[in-house]
Amino acid sequence: MAQVTVTIDGKQYRMACDEGQEEHLIDLANRFDRYVGHLKGSFGEIGDHRLTVMAGIMVMDEFSELQRRVKGLESEIETLRKTRDDALIKADKNDAALTGALAGLAERMEVLAERIKG
Repeated sequence: MAQVTVTIDGKQYRMACDEGQEEHLIDLANRFDRYVGHLKGSFGEIGDHRLTVMAGIMVMDEFSELQRRVKGLESEIETLRKTRDDALIKADKNDAALTGALAGLAERMEVLAERIKG
C-alpha cells in the first residue's frame, strides 16, 4: 500500500492508496483544494468543517449533474441504436423484396427467351 501526503487548505494529510495510484490521489486532492479555496475566497474564514462540508456538497452537485448528463447520453445512444437496427431490418426487407422482384424478372426473361427461340 502506497502513501502520499496531500495538502488541502494549507494543511497536510497523509493518505494511503493502491500502488500506482499516487498521482491520481494527489490530483484529486488538488482539485478538491481548489473547491475549498474558491469557497474560502467567497465566504472568508467560516470554519474548517463547514468549509469542507460545503466543498463536498459542491463536488457532489457536480457529480450529480454529470450523472444526469451521462444518463441522457446513454438514452440518446439507445435511441440511435434502435434507429440503426430498425434501418437494418428495413434494408433487409427491401433487399428481400428486390431479390424477389429480380427473380421474377429473370423468370419472365427466360419465358420470353423461350418464346423467341420457339
